[in-house]
Amino acid sequence: MVNRNSGRLVRLVRVALRQRLRSATGGLPAVFWMIWWGLVVNRLASFVLAFLSIYLVRDRGFSPAEAGRVLALYGVGFTVAGPLGGLLADRIGRRATMVMALVLGATAVGSLTFARAPAALAALAFFCAAAGDLYRPAMSAAVADVVPPIDRARAYGLVYWAVNFALSVGLFLGGLVAEKSISALFLADAGTSIAAAAIILLRVPETRPRDVVHEPAIRGLAKVFSDGPFVSFLLLQLAALTVFTQWQLALPIDMANHGLGPAAYAFLMALNCAGVVLLQPILSPRLHRFDAARLLALSALLFGAGYGVNAVGGNLLVYGTGTALWTIGEVIGFPVASTLVANLAPAALRGRYQGAFAMSWGVAFAISPIFAGEVMQRFGTRSLWLLCLVVALFVSAGHVITAEPRRRRLAALLQPIPLDVAVEPQGALRDPPS
Repeated sequence: MVNRNSGRLVRLVRVALRQRLRSATGGLPAVFWMIWWGLVVNRLASFVLAFLSIYLVRDRGFSPAEAGRVLALYGVGFTVAGPLGGLLADRIGRRATMVMALVLGATAVGSLTFARAPAALAALAFFCAAAGDLYRPAMSAAVADVVPPIDRARAYGLVYWAVNFALSVGLFLGGLVAEKSISALFLADAGTSIAAAAIILLRVPETRPRDVVHEPAIRGLAKVFSDGPFVSFLLLQLAALTVFTQWQLALPIDMANHGLGPAAYAFLMALNCAGVVLLQPILSPRLHRFDAARLLALSALLFGAGYGVNAVGGNLLVYGTGTALWTIGEVIGFPVASTLVANLAPAALRGRYQGAFAMSWGVAFAISPIFAGEVMQRFGTRSLWLLCLVVALFVSAGHVITAEPRRRRLAALLQPIPLDVAVEPQGALRDPPS
């Protein structure tokens, strides 16, 4: 009897898991899944941003402030890549932009391994982002092209999950290798970018809508940045990301000052990614019914709390607690933000809206290390962590205060509409990957 009941329980669990998997992944086009697999391959070895600060300080003898300036150049490259990638995605197509970005990014990352002069390292840090991150707005626009509005929150959640799944695997292995050779990680990064470019080139058709009139470059960008509800969201997102991205410089340096090296830092980064992988499928289906502005406000609060807690101590338990908090914050906030941008964007400007959104990440990556390096050098790390908490509180309030125009806009936009893109026959297949 016990064995029979146990077998029945196992079958029920299997059925429940199968139904949950199908509800999360079913009904999305095959083109989406090819983009998704390309993203997984690319992100399996995305090591530059995670390990560049350690590489510069440990292997190249930079001071924290000097490393912060180089990382700021990475952020500047990211900032340039956002609007440029969005413009190219709208003008020459999503597929061509993605392939070009991945190949150029691989070249820049591979060259970083062999650079020695500080000026060359700074220039290559810029080009790693400026070339490689042209990919992001084109990929996001392609997802919006092939996935109807009703399924976009689910699709962007799966994209976000894929990024963190790949990063969690890569960082686990990368942390072991980083103790001996960060250069080897950069070469692996270049290799996976080339592999992802091959997937996009061979398996993904062009998805850009064929029946829309494309805006000229300057006029299109002007329309994006004159969209009040979108710009208010973008400014708040920038402030939140400036807090969130403290992991790129302040966190590893503060950990090193407390005797915790690259392996401990890689463990926290892998913990972050693994946390997303585990939590996103659980939380995402339950969050769709909540107001986007309140979710973004909660996300910002968790960013502030996650870094603010570092002010009370300097051991792995404290850092791990903080990482858990800002990980939950990104699980709640990032898919919501991506879906909001896709739904606010007109079809003709989809790439440029995604480019502006990507630019907010770039500006945050540029501001964050300069801000962190200067505050740490002048006032100490504890002051930086407390300041992060204060900024997050203001961002959280801002999301609630500015939400109503976006709510009205989305209510008008999100009417049932037909899918606005024709793709190759494989796009008609609607099964999850095997």
